[in-house]
Parts: sequence; structure tokens; C-alpha cells
Amino acid sequence: MSNNDSDTLSAHDAPEFAPAQFVRWFREVAPYVHRFRGKTFVVGFGGELIADDFLSTLIPDLSLLSALGIRLVLVHGSRPQVNEQLLLKGEKNTFGRGTSPTSPAALECAKEAAGEIRLDIEAAFSQGLPNTPMSHAQIRVISGNFVTARPVGVIDGIDYQHAGAVRKMDTESMRKILDQGAIVLLSPLGFSPTGDAFDLGMEEVALNAAVALRAEKLIYLTPAPLANLDADQTIDGELARADADQLLNANALSEDSSVFLRSASQAVKRGIARAHIVPYPLDGSILLEIFTHDGVGTMVVEDTLDDLRPATLDDVASILQLIEPLEADGTLVPRGRAVVEREVERFTVLEHDGIIYGCVSVTPYLDDGMVEMACLIVHSEWQGSGEGELLLRHAESRARAMGAKRLFVLTTRTSHWFIKRGFVQGGVSDLPKEKQALYNRSRNSLVFIKKL
Repeated sequence: MSNNDSDTLSAHDAPEFAPAQFVRWFREVAPYVHRFRGKTFVVGFGGELIADDFLSTLIPDLSLLSALGIRLVLVHGSRPQVNEQLLLKGEKNTFGRGTSPTSPAALECAKEAAGEIRLDIEAAFSQGLPNTPMSHAQIRVISGNFVTARPVGVIDGIDYQHAGAVRKMDTESMRKILDQGAIVLLSPLGFSPTGDAFDLGMEEVALNAAVALRAEKLIYLTPAPLANLDADQTIDGELARADADQLLNANALSEDSSVFLRSASQAVKRGIARAHIVPYPLDGSILLEIFTHDGVGTMVVEDTLDDLRPATLDDVASILQLIEPLEADGTLVPRGRAVVEREVERFTVLEHDGIIYGCVSVTPYLDDGMVEMACLIVHSEWQGSGEGELLLRHAESRARAMGAKRLFVLTTRTSHWFIKRGFVQGGVSDLPKEKQALYNRSRNSLVFIKKL
């Protein structure tokens, strides 16, 4: 998810005392606090974060998430630390991205690095100095043999020795720890029933932990934002899994970006609602990603984009079938075929197996910085699985892309649905002047507005 760099200050550079701004921000994050309390987040970061000395700034932010009731599973990597140990021992082969053969010497280096990093993380969570974010924090970090691994084996004639793959996760033990309010810490190591240790990839461990625990979010903290090398631009905002896979197939990303995006895409495909790729050098990036609307990284979502598409003239009959029952009972203003045909480019439809089961339209009033959302409809047989929220998010995204600052709706019967989703009641005078002139006072529709 994106944010304008000029709007994002380092916490150290922010004004020391700005009461109104503080109160407004505190109120704005409250819905996120309510939403995520009791949810499980899996946070994965490579050894680069530790080598770059960002652990001391990350841990207080993770401590805050834990204090807010978010259940945390941390997965650390150790590649630079292992490579450093290998070079010191005179070994020529070091680890890059992906699975590599792991010699007995490399496995020993991986064990040493994992032990040192685990102690560093535990020490960081044990801070409690006054006048610091960790003051009064009493957070337990528990690690253990939660990951069962298997050997990669021999591939194309190459023996991968102690390189492994995740076989299963001890979710029962991890859930008991999370239920106690403690943080689970996983290293990139796994163990077989024979007692052998295997070197694993941090991304693989984090992905499997998130899927096994049915986590709300999988968050990767990376050295740099996701970037498209061909277009020389940062990839931020909300990215549908289909678009993520298209980027991966185009080979337009750096090796690091490809690894993280591929894992995020797999996580969403396997049932994780949202997978985030967030740059750790930005101060407070994990808080900004979670508690602000636009965030600062890239969020991969399923978004069922295979079902979501712009409407065409061929869809008019199906749109009318959705609209007509609501027109008949007075929920919607009668439009008629001619109006829908004339405004079809404003519509987006949900289609599955050739059946259109939902729609929404957006009408810009950009002189007033506003966009109207109308005809948000999901067929009754398809309701209850989040399709309404999907259409709402799509409408918000289209409105922001147009440059609008506010989205508004007129409704007579669904006010509570919009209030629960962040809309605030306004009046006719809050509408764009052009819309005020068209307002049907006999219907006495309520006006709801949402800031984008």
C-alpha cells in the first residue's frame, strides 16, 4: 500500500507536541485496533534487518502490536550471518536466494547464527527502560522445535545434504503460546523425527506458519520496497494476486523482490487474506502499513479479480436483472435500459462462470473532489462472503485513481451497512452542486460520505 513520501515523516522528525493531530490519529486507528485484536500476524524478516541494525527500532513496534492484542509469530532469517561465518571459516560456497546445498559446515554456521539471533531478539524484547516504548512491557518470547522438516534430497544429481523443506508445523503448541499472550519465535531451522536438523528458508517457514495458523496477515519486512525494474518504479498499494503472478512471469523484478512477492502470492492463494511486503528502513513502517489507510508497502490480496471486470453493453440485460427488484421495492431509483446503456462505462460487474452476480457504478464530480457510488448490488444467493466489501473497495480504488477525496452514496434503506464501513452521514448541502440540483426530495434519501 502506498503513501506520499512528503506525508510520511520519521518519528524522530515529527512535531513533539501536536494535540489535535495526536487525537485525530488516535481516533483514526481505533477501528484497526478493534479489527485486529485477537488476530494472528506472522512477521518474517531476513538477517539483513539485523545486520543493518534495525532490530532496536522494530522490536518496540512489535511490542506495541502485542500490547494491542495482536498475536505475533516472528520468523527471522540468518543468511548474511551464516555467510559471514562461512567466510571466516574459509568456506568458498555461500548462500544466495533460493535453496542451496547445505554442507555439514554450513549447517553448523546456521545453528550458531540462529542461536545468536534468537538471543538478540529475546534481549531486545526484555528492554524496560523508562521513557522508552518498551517501558512497562513484559513480553515473553518462546521458541522451540515447532517445525518438522524433511530433506530436500537429491535433485538433478545434486545432493542437497542438510537443506530441508517444511513438512508440518506444530500449530497446537504455537496456539497455546499465543493464547498466553506470548510471542512465538521461529528460526530458519527444522528438525526431522530422527533428530536431524535442516536448513530452511525464512520465507518458506513464514508462509507455512501463516497458512497453518490461518493468520490474518503475513508481513515480510524487506530492505527495499517492491520495485518493477523494467518500468523503474516502486510497486505499491493493493496488488491483486493475478497481477502479482503476471509480474513474476514477466521477470520484471529483482531477485529479492521476486522471492518475497512469490511467497506473498502463494500465501494469498492458500487462504491468507492479506500478505504485505514492507520496507524496514522506513521508521515505523510496520505501524504505518497496519494502521493507516494507504500504508507504505505492497499488499497482495486475492480480490477475485477473475470475477471483477468493467461492464460492457452486453452486460446491460444482466445489470437490469440485478437492479429491477430493488427498483420495484423502492430501494433504488428507477433507471431503465436507456440510462444503463448510456452509463455502462461507469459500471463494474462481478461475473463467475458466465453469471453476473454483482455490480457497482461510480460517477465523478471532480470539480468538488467527490465521486458518487451507486447500484452496489450483490445477488441474494451470493451474499455473505464479502462480495459487497469487494465492490466497495473497488469503488474506493477507482475514486482515488480519479483524484477524488471523498466518496458519497444516497440510500434509503442501507444506512447501517455504510456506517459500519466508515461512512458518515451528511446532508444535501454536502453534495456536489450538480448533484444537489438533481436530488429527488420526494425520496428523501440519506447522504453518507467517506473520506478517501
